[in-house]
Order: sequence, then C-alpha cells, then structure tokens
Amino acid sequence: MGIKPASWKQVILYLAVLAAAYLLFNLLSGNNNLFNCAQPASPAEQSTSAGGDQADVPTGTAVIDVADLPPEGRTTLALIKSGGPFPYSKDGTVFSNYEGLLPAKSGGYYHEYTVITPGSHDRGARRIVAGVSGEYYYTDDHYRSFKLIQE
Repeated sequence: MGIKPASWKQVILYLAVLAAAYLLFNLLSGNNNLFNCAQPASPAEQSTSAGGDQADVPTGTAVIDVADLPPEGRTTLALIKSGGPFPYSKDGTVFSNYEGLLPAKSGGYYHEYTVITPGSHDRGARRIVAGVSGEYYYTDDHYRSFKLIQE
C-alpha cells in the first residue's frame, strides 16, 4: 500500500495553515516586515535593484512588486524565506536557466519553487526562481518570461 497523493484542495489548505502559522509567528515575535525578514538595507544598498547588483539584472527586465504577486505567489515566497516545507518534491530543485532569460550564473545558483495554481490538476505553469544571492523571479508562463520580484 503506497501513500496516496494529496489533492490540490489539501495542498491549498496545508499552505494556508503554514502561511497563517508563519504570519502569527512573525507578528508574535515583533517582526512587522513579514516578506523581507532581513535588516533594512542601507541607503547604498537601496539604490540597487531588488535582489542584487544592478549590473546583474539585464536591461529591460520586467519587475513585479511583492504586493502584485498572486496570493499563492506571496505564500510561496514566504515559504522559500522560511525554508519550507514545500508542497511538491520538485520544489527547491536546481533551475538550470536553459532558456537563458535570467542572468548567467554557475550551475546550482538558481532553484525553482511551485506557485500553486487553483484549479490546476498538476503543478501548473507558475514558479518562483530563487537565486543564491537572494533575488527572486516570478514566471506565470512556465519559464517563457520572468519578472524580478521587487521587495
């Protein structure tokens, strides 16, 4: 007898419980900056784009504010920052950037995470790709395009 896979409704409920626990923990610990738990950036750091050195971001890269992500995207981003747990076994695996749309980095630099798509019977097309240096990219078309997440 094997383990029965979770339905998408169970996964959504699980993520909602995790998000609520994350928010409650941060509120009780006095952290009012829930989507960026790092210390506030210095003025010099604030002059660069979100997630790293401005020279690493290709000209014309689209940007999306955290607030403009779908709710499931904000939940996934919070899970990434808290270290999981993640709903899919492929979450956190190396993203190889075969498409070449993200800045070129050494192997293992990028990791991908599923952004749940309500109504989808599989992982859907939405992902967040995280760089080792702390930059995050959102795609809603399965890697055909990316938007740098601005925090």
